[in-house]
Amino acid sequence: MQSILSLSQVSKTYGSGHRALDHVDLDIRRGEIFALLGPNGAGKTTLISIICGIVTPSSGTILVDGHDAIRSAREARSRIGLVPQEIAVDMFSSVASTLRFSRGLFGKAPNQAHLDQVLKDLSLWDKRDAQIRELSGGMKRRVMIAKALSHEPDILFLDEPTAGVDVSLRRDMWKMIGGLRERGVTIILTTHYIEEAEEMADRVGVINKGQLLLVEEKAALMKKLGKRELVLSLTDPMHELPKVLNEWHLTLENEGEALRYTFDAQAERTGIPSLLRKLAELGIGFKDLDTSKSSLEDIFVDLVEHREAQSGEGAAA
Repeated sequence: MQSILSLSQVSKTYGSGHRALDHVDLDIRRGEIFALLGPNGAGKTTLISIICGIVTPSSGTILVDGHDAIRSAREARSRIGLVPQEIAVDMFSSVASTLRFSRGLFGKAPNQAHLDQVLKDLSLWDKRDAQIRELSGGMKRRVMIAKALSHEPDILFLDEPTAGVDVSLRRDMWKMIGGLRERGVTIILTTHYIEEAEEMADRVGVINKGQLLLVEEKAALMKKLGKRELVLSLTDPMHELPKVLNEWHLTLENEGEALRYTFDAQAERTGIPSLLRKLAELGIGFKDLDTSKSSLEDIFVDLVEHREAQSGEGAAA
C-alpha cells in the first residue's frame, strides 16, 4: 500500500541537550488508522509537532504526500489536520466563524456545506453561533476537532483526543473517525486509552525515550507477543505454593483461592498438561478454570519494561 507519510532518520535534540527523538524511521500507509503508544515524555507529541511544522527537527527528512515538510512546508501542512492536547482557539469567536477562519488559513475556497456537516457530525450545530468561551470543556474539545477538519485534510492527527472528555464525545468522535476512514482519510492517534487503539487501529507503533521500538500490524503484534493466562479456582485455599511447582512460575491470588499461570500461546509446549498432571499428583483440586489472552496494554507495558531493563543492563555493563 502506498505511503502518505514517510519519516527517515528524524531526530530532535533541544538546546538543553535533551534528545526527544532519536533517528525515527516511519512510513504511514494511505487510509490507515495508526496508533502511536508510549508513556508520558516518550516523544509522541514532539514527533507530531515536527510533522505538523510546529517544531523543527535537528536532522532527518519528512515527506507528506510527496511534499518535503521542511522545504515545502505550506504544501505539506495543508494536507494535515491536527487536534492537539491543549485547547487553542480565540475564546471570543463563534464556533462557525472559527471554522471559516481556519479553512481560509489553508487557502481553501469557502464551502459552507462541508463546515455545516462537520458541525452536525460533532453535535455542534446548535452551538454554531455561540462564543467558544461559553462552551463546556467537552464542547470546546469538539470545536478543536471540527477546526482540524475544516480544510478537509488527507491526514488527521489526534494527540490524546479523548483524554478527560465525556463518554458522549468519545462515542461521537470514534463514529466520525470511522466515517473519515471510509472516505480515505489517514488517521494517526496517540492515546492513553489503549483499548481504543486495540479496537480502532490497523497498525501500532510503540515509542519510548525518543526511540521507535516497533511498528507492527495490530493483529500480528498481539499474536506474536500476546500471552495467555490460565486461572484455576481451587477447591481448597492454599497458603503457599509447593516448591515442586516452581518451574511453572505460578502466582496465588484471591487469598489463596485462585492459581494463575501465564504462558506463551505460540510456544510448541504450553506446559498446561504437565501442570494439571502435577496438581493431580499433589492432590490439589480445582472447581473451575478460565483462560484469557493478554490485551494490547499488557503487551505495551511488557515491551517498555523489557527495553528499560535492557537499557539498565547496558548502562551497568
